[in-house]
Amino acid sequence: MNRGIIYGVAAYGIWGFFPVFWKLLVHVSPLELIYHRIIWSFLMLLAIIFFLRRWISFREQAFTLKRIGIYTVSALLVGVNWLLYVWAVNSGHIVECSLGYFINPLVSVLLGVIFLRERLRLLQWVSIGFAFAGVLFLSVLYGSLPWIALSLAISFGLYGFIKKTAPLDSLNGLTLETGVLFLPVLALLCVSELDGRAAFMNMGIGTDILIVLTGLVTTVPLLLFSAAAQRIPLSLLGILQYMTPTIQFFLGVFIYKEAFCGMQFIGYAIIWAGLLIFMADAIASSRRPPLVVVAESE
Repeated sequence: MNRGIIYGVAAYGIWGFFPVFWKLLVHVSPLELIYHRIIWSFLMLLAIIFFLRRWISFREQAFTLKRIGIYTVSALLVGVNWLLYVWAVNSGHIVECSLGYFINPLVSVLLGVIFLRERLRLLQWVSIGFAFAGVLFLSVLYGSLPWIALSLAISFGLYGFIKKTAPLDSLNGLTLETGVLFLPVLALLCVSELDGRAAFMNMGIGTDILIVLTGLVTTVPLLLFSAAAQRIPLSLLGILQYMTPTIQFFLGVFIYKEAFCGMQFIGYAIIWAGLLIFMADAIASSRRPPLVVVAESE
């Protein structure tokens, strides 16, 4: 099997089972978990950069005012996404989290249309119409918008949009993102420790180990994803990404027994139908031979 496929399946599989890990830390404040996720991720990424002897190139590429500004915005977006996701998982909303990541690719397509003037094919518009109809159906059913799903999809969609136009590679970019937040987050964490509100070093060695591992579970799938992206077509990577919300959906419904009724299934089915149309169109487009223009001889 292609190593790129193995890396991709591993990355999306880890992300899919993320709720299991965060449920082990349900007794820790989501805000504190995000602080630690940023701190330990940055330290681990920095160690990788030194191990690969990339510090000089990282410093030369990253330490400009413009790039620090770009990655500060992306860091805030992914920080909000992480915080909302951890809170939602530990508050019993895994199924709605999965919905957010089902919708996310379609949000990314819309952002491309709005900001990058990309043009959509007919079936892409149809898939977005299905997603809109599904969200509208669920909104009427809930009596309000599924704000967790939409917030996750929009925040990660905007994050992906910025990353698409950002100048650094995945390793350097993520290191800079976590780096710009490192000192502010460390200061906030120290305040929590001094106030006696922090869980770290106050709730036992098991909790401490899990908190430190937040850096590992953050960086490993990102590095696997980067390795996969370099080895397999983007269309295949796009199909693999649906592993994550699918695994999370089944975890929420069958393992953590979150409420899910037949009417909710109708709303999800409408969105899934849109995604199937989107995927089928992407596969067909990737297999379509490029148009070759043959110049006539004079």
